[in-house]
Amino acid sequence: MAAAGRRTWWRRYLDIPLIYKLGVALVLGAVVGLLVGEPASALQPFGDLFLRLLKMLVVPLVVVTLIAGVSSVAPSQLGRIGGKVFGYYLLTSLVAIALGLGLAWLVHPGAGLTMPGGSTQQPEKAPPMAETLLGIVPENPLAAMVEGNVLAVIFFAVIVGIAISVLCGRDDERLSGLGNLLRRANEALVEVVFLLVRGVLEYAPVGVFALIAAVLAETGMEALAPLAKLTGVVYGGVALMIVFYAGLLAVARVGVRKFFGAAKDPMLTAFVTRSSSGTLPVSSRAAERMGVRDSVYSFTLPLGATVNMDGTAIYVGAATVFVADIAGVQLSPGQLLGIVAVGVLASIGTAGVPGAGLIMLSMTISQAGLPFAPVALVAGIDSLLDMVRTMCNVTGDLTGTRLVAKTERDMTSEEEPEHVAAS
Repeated sequence: MAAAGRRTWWRRYLDIPLIYKLGVALVLGAVVGLLVGEPASALQPFGDLFLRLLKMLVVPLVVVTLIAGVSSVAPSQLGRIGGKVFGYYLLTSLVAIALGLGLAWLVHPGAGLTMPGGSTQQPEKAPPMAETLLGIVPENPLAAMVEGNVLAVIFFAVIVGIAISVLCGRDDERLSGLGNLLRRANEALVEVVFLLVRGVLEYAPVGVFALIAAVLAETGMEALAPLAKLTGVVYGGVALMIVFYAGLLAVARVGVRKFFGAAKDPMLTAFVTRSSSGTLPVSSRAAERMGVRDSVYSFTLPLGATVNMDGTAIYVGAATVFVADIAGVQLSPGQLLGIVAVGVLASIGTAGVPGAGLIMLSMTISQAGLPFAPVALVAGIDSLLDMVRTMCNVTGDLTGTRLVAKTERDMTSEEEPEHVAAS
């Protein structure tokens, strides 16, 4: 009976949405840290365990999810429409992460805050730009994985994914069979890694509680203002990104008012559910209301839910500057280039991963050589930031879909479908 009772208690815990658990952990950690004071620093090891678990997942997650994401796109699909939408996603991801970095650099949300134990470090001498670019191509992929060179690992995973995709498309039955076998084996590894990610995220409330308590025990109320600044930077960045979308639509002579009139439902759904994939049915209906043919949106919207993460790119750029501020590091041009590259390329593999924002942030922190401890502060407000960044992701998907349809003959209808307009 006692064992059954424990299983019931554990099942009830698992059924509670992560956003509520992280919110409670943040509040309780703040209360304990402020009321208990210095003794709360004893909780630090529980938080350090959470940080180590995050770091443990970075390399395997990058490898298997990127290979799965790239290999799932058949070469035949990368035709005119595929090329256009991929180009759009890369452009907007680049703009988004640059926007997050730029706004955070202006505000410096983490300035003046330090972590327990002293997480500040001296900035390293920036390597030459040519060396940074050459470092993307690993001499030894296994060594890159061991050293945590995320950008090199991303490059290797992408070319392996392309090779598997090409192999699957071969006319030779033996070669295509081997390619499909490799793809299925990698899909199994993806499921294993996803289970690990879900397990770590279930521990996340404990880690957030411990680290917030330890930080506030040492800093008092000083940590709350920087977190508020970071939230303001991310929400402000998303607002500017939506203005950028509107500008692209206006340049393409697409009705901006009509677009957002149709897009408001998926935008609100994404904000509440925090899931691009879960919003797909609502996004598809909105695309139909815009007059986009299903031959376009049935390809671009699922692809966008998989590879497009403009809102998360803004978050990653801003949060990386936040961590650098706390660490006392002035990011070099080489580090900024690495952050931009990781933020753009990692979106191919991590969009469908639970807790994708924290995983992408962990990747960029590793790439920039920054300390992991401040990530726990960001994790405490991650759910609040996740709502607005998911809304941005979905808005970007719909914008790309409408723009691609505009450039293709007979891919839009002048009038809204009657059965949709009537609803």
